[in-house]
Parts: sequence; C-alpha cells; structure tokens
Amino acid sequence: MRSYVLPIGAVMLVAALYGVWTPDLDRAELLHRYGSPTQHVLEVDGLRIHYQDSGPPEAPVVLLLHGFGSSLQTWDAWTPTLALKFRVIRLDLPGFGLTGKSPTQNYSEGQDLATLVDFVNKLNLSRYAIVGHSMGGKMAWSLAAAQAERVQALVLMAPDGFSPEAQWGTKPYEVPATLGLMKYALPKSFVRGFLDAAYADPQWLTDPVLTRYHDMLRAPGVRGAILDRADQTVSTNPIQRLKQITAPTLLLWGENDRMIPSSNAAHYASVLQRSRTVVLPKLGHVLQEEQPALGLAQVDAFLSSHVLASPHAP
Repeated sequence: MRSYVLPIGAVMLVAALYGVWTPDLDRAELLHRYGSPTQHVLEVDGLRIHYQDSGPPEAPVVLLLHGFGSSLQTWDAWTPTLALKFRVIRLDLPGFGLTGKSPTQNYSEGQDLATLVDFVNKLNLSRYAIVGHSMGGKMAWSLAAAQAERVQALVLMAPDGFSPEAQWGTKPYEVPATLGLMKYALPKSFVRGFLDAAYADPQWLTDPVLTRYHDMLRAPGVRGAILDRADQTVSTNPIQRLKQITAPTLLLWGENDRMIPSSNAAHYASVLQRSRTVVLPKLGHVLQEEQPALGLAQVDAFLSSHVLASPHAP
C-alpha cells in the first residue's frame, strides 16, 4: 500500500507557513489605498505600467525612477514641491508596485532600457530630466546614455551598476532557495529588518511607510518578479555607456549608506563628463524618505539650475 505520509520536515514547514501565510493583495484594493487622481496606466511591451503625472502639463518634465523593492510612492514627500515647477512623472518599474510582473518574465538590463525608451516615446517626451535611486539610478544612467540628446539633467542617488571589473559577467545577487518562501510568507517583521538597513536613523521608518512597503510587495506577482529579477541581474561594464552621457549630473549620497557606500561616487565622477558630488551627513540609502527635505533641497536647486535655466527647456 502506497504511503501518503509527508516527511516530517515538510509537515513542520507547512505548519510554520500556515501561521505566516501572506497572500497577494487585490490590485483594486491597493489602488484604493495608494492611488491618486493623477494615476494613469500605459501599456508598454505587454506591461500595464502604472504611473502618476503631476504638475503643469507644459512644464519641463522630470522622470522619477524608484529603487529595488520599492514603488512610485517612495517619492511622495518630494513630488508636491517638484510639481510646483516641473511636470513630475513617476512610475512603478517592471516587476514592482501596481505595474507588477512582466508577462515575459524578462528583467534584463536591455529589456529595462527598451521599456523605458518605449514609455517616454509613448508619452511624447522629447526632452526630460531623470532622477533615479539605487536600481532606478542604474536605469536612469542607462537611459541617459542611450538618449543623450533628450536628457537635460540627471540625478543619480546612490545608483547601482558600477561593479569592479572582476565582477563583470557575474551575478551580484545570490538568491538562496529559502528566500523563495517569501512568495508564500512575508511577515512585516522581515520587511522591517530589510528596510532598517536603508535608514541611518530607523525612526524615519514609520509604521505607515513600513505598511506601504509591505503592501506593495504583496501586489499581484511582485514577489516572484523580484526573485526573477535578482536571478537575472548580471554585472556589466558601465564605463563606455557612462562616457556617453552629456547631461549635467548630480551624484547624491547619504554619508551612512550601508547598501551602496558613498565612496562609489568617485567611480562615477571619474567617468562622467559633467558631474558634481554631494554627500549628505548622517543619512542612509533612501534620501527621499529619511529627512526628505535635505535631499529635496539639493535636487530642486540642481534641476532648477540646469533645466529651468536651459535655453532648450519647453
């Protein structure tokens, strides 16, 4: 007679997951909680990209690109001020937020760039500035290199993507099999543990912010997409692409960044044609959320100088 008794380890695992089972949240519910009248959806490369479009429609455009595991709401503290002068467009990048997983499950560097190019083309953005944070910083400089003639100014906030030559062609992220369990169980305490490292002072990680991160990680398909993206990420040579960037660039870092150290700014500065580095004391990785007024002041002044004062501004 065939036995249907589960191995004891599997039984224990099922019992453990039962107590912390974390299903996806309904997309409509997330839109109700975090959407706004400026929320739009644009179909690009099979993705339904959720984005928010704020500020005067005829003003110079600023594109905001969030980091890994985040969503467009990371810019909530900055957008009202920037939207007084600029048309601010912020989107949930492929695999994150309400945009969710890609139907092709392709999160390669080349696909990310193609999607962003198609996005700005479909919005008819002939000229624009970009602000990119962390993973979004890598996407920002990739886009600025590919469309040098269209990018007016570039802000790279602790950008990813400048790995040592010895790591080119390798995967920077090792994803242990146990991390795959996050698709089924994602306690809020786990999210807090990860986010604490992004703040120099964790008091800025408030309960509403933690809840928003936790909720957006539970958007349909996002956890699987995050694992796919991590597995597909490969370090490449950034130097020739960075040299193609002609836009004035602000390299902005927190002094106490434990995720991408501020010393990395020197690598970018040694290659970029026109750059200025600002390191803000006593801040961590997420400058737009930790004491947000400090980073905003730097970004607002930089964009006002290089975009509003530009003779090519709309």
